[in-house]
Amino acid sequence: MEAADVDLLIVSSKHNVQYLLGGHRSFFFDYMDAIGIGRYMPLFIYPKGRPDLAGYVGNEMESYENELNPFWVRSLRLQAWTPREAIRLAMEHLRFCDVRARRIGVELAFLPAEADAALRSSFPDSEITDALLLLERLRARKTPEELALLRQASELVVDAMLAVISSHGEGTTKKELTLALRREEVSRDLTFEYCLVAMGTNFNRAASEQAWRAGEILSLDSGGNLRGYIGDLARMAVLGEPDAELEELLAEVDAIQLAARQSVRQGVPGGEIFAVAAELLAQSSHRRILSFVAHGMGLISHEAPRLTASGPVPYPADDADRPLEAGMVLSIETTLQHPRRGFIKLEDTVAVTEDGYEAFGDRGRGWNRAV
Repeated sequence: MEAADVDLLIVSSKHNVQYLLGGHRSFFFDYMDAIGIGRYMPLFIYPKGRPDLAGYVGNEMESYENELNPFWVRSLRLQAWTPREAIRLAMEHLRFCDVRARRIGVELAFLPAEADAALRSSFPDSEITDALLLLERLRARKTPEELALLRQASELVVDAMLAVISSHGEGTTKKELTLALRREEVSRDLTFEYCLVAMGTNFNRAASEQAWRAGEILSLDSGGNLRGYIGDLARMAVLGEPDAELEELLAEVDAIQLAARQSVRQGVPGGEIFAVAAELLAQSSHRRILSFVAHGMGLISHEAPRLTASGPVPYPADDADRPLEAGMVLSIETTLQHPRRGFIKLEDTVAVTEDGYEAFGDRGRGWNRAV
């Protein structure tokens, strides 16, 4: 906060509230925000250098969880059912603690209009600034406990995908595969987030009635959430035996993935990953249909470190020239869209270590045969 010149943090996103409260995420509002005439908006309040004055504004449903595992903050106001009420309770806490702030850091992307207006009217002489980068930097290096959750989430997502591939065959639709993957992930205590599925030479990755036919390839790309932390990987399958061309194409994708990993270690500029991949892409005869991206992983997908400004999700490359740090977690993905053979992709999760990297869920990276 000192480096960002922020005197007071008011955090309103569920993922950052979870991080700052030490793991709490409301079970009642895990899937939804809207309720009644408003929405759930938790607020974590932190005056610079004063953890004793930290406060939490939440919903009364969270009192059950606080009874079982008390939150670490001393001041709790668990009565808010709307953003306007949440801001009122936050101001009540700040007045009680006699907190004044010249610059207030908020999450502009997660602050509803009515909450923003109420906050500015309560602090007319304060500057409101976006705390996104501050909070991203805070979360970028994962603790051992966070790394364990990301490792487990990745392993379970791969387990679920391999179980689906091994138990489904000809005639199975993309919709049926997606539903099966949902069941497999939920049975492993994951929260199913999404499945992008491509089949044959159809690059549309939405669930549909398209049926799997003999000889066709299948791409599964899924996100499964374990207590807030995301496992996000992609694996390939084929209905039958892969021919020499398919083996060669996946091997090329795999070679780019493995080469990019070799540049992952503490102290290396984050953008070096892209430099390594770009060299291989430039040498490939498939360079026009190949793409590569690497991004941070954690409580959200595409979080810090942010390594490129030209990826599929738009944001600045804040960390391209900054050294990687042990504890950061990256998703590395290479995609080849072949007009005759189909959508071929590998996505892997690697954690930066002091002397290299550790790969999570690093199985099933070849051609997985369906029944």
